[in-house]
Amino acid sequence: MATKRSPANPILDPSSVQPSQDDLEVVGVFNPAAIQVEEETVLLLRVAEAPRGVPAGQVAAAVLDPASGRIEVARFDRDDPAVDAGEDSRVFTARGQTYLTSISHFRVARSRDGIHFDVAPRPSLVAAEPLEAFGVEDPRITALDGAFLVNYTAVSPAGIATALAVTRDFVSFERKGIIFPPNNRDAAIFPARIGGRFCALHRPMPDGIGRPSMWLAWSDDLRHWGDHRMVAGPRAGRWDDLKIGGGAVPFEVPGGWLAIYHGVTAEPLTYSLGALLLDRDDPSRVLGRSRLPILAPEADYEVGGFFGNVVFTCGAIRQGDAVRVYYGAADGVTAVADIALADVVNGLE
Repeated sequence: MATKRSPANPILDPSSVQPSQDDLEVVGVFNPAAIQVEEETVLLLRVAEAPRGVPAGQVAAAVLDPASGRIEVARFDRDDPAVDAGEDSRVFTARGQTYLTSISHFRVARSRDGIHFDVAPRPSLVAAEPLEAFGVEDPRITALDGAFLVNYTAVSPAGIATALAVTRDFVSFERKGIIFPPNNRDAAIFPARIGGRFCALHRPMPDGIGRPSMWLAWSDDLRHWGDHRMVAGPRAGRWDDLKIGGGAVPFEVPGGWLAIYHGVTAEPLTYSLGALLLDRDDPSRVLGRSRLPILAPEADYEVGGFFGNVVFTCGAIRQGDAVRVYYGAADGVTAVADIALADVVNGLE
């Protein structure tokens, strides 16, 4: 497959972004939403920040204090029997509560060439509600009805939910609240009404029975979603055998809707990207699916890093006969690759 990673990769890293507070440091710039606005490529970056200067004997989490509206740092001793730092660098538990080791906000970045970006000096959308106490993550941008719909993951002690905001200028954002309750993430709203209704992919996260799979939902008002249907699930013995979830916002191709998604391999744990071809009038119908990944971790910045062996996209832009995929690598940096659409389609089965 003719996948061309930019020689400038990673195009954004923690040094590209100023911290939002003096007691925090930027540890990741990844999983951006992407959209073309006239002559500019606009990214909405996920910027992860962690408490600065944490001693080796402690773990710490940055958490929204809803009363003050500030991000406060909670610190715990590693040798406390009520603390379990575990092996996952992204989370720890303390006194019965799970915490994230970083908190994310969104930052706008703009570019004329799609490679070299100017990043806004301040956050564009930050944790501001109790259901966002652990941060906002993994945005997707859909241009629809003269506005930009931004759906994103809202993380809090209540769980992992999907929320919606609307903007017209990427300066001010109007929150619309939770559209899919916990635990649900990896949503993407289609950029057109289908049969007069709004349509979205989403990913419930079952615990016990069932495996994380992609679902479809319909809405008349973008707030209330129903008519849920399962679209696709993991495939035993394949590159997406553990779990799958939505990636970039789907876009139209001659055969229907093309949806780039992520799939996870269990052994070794690896996040890769593939594609689904969905029926134009009934996107719950899968017409084709990638035999092999269209992008898998291979480069040093994808294989190693904060959480290695990960490529994960929230944004892709069609450019004629190719698709430009912006993706997070190893949960730490942002990279970009151009992939021929014909190769993607020819790789479906």
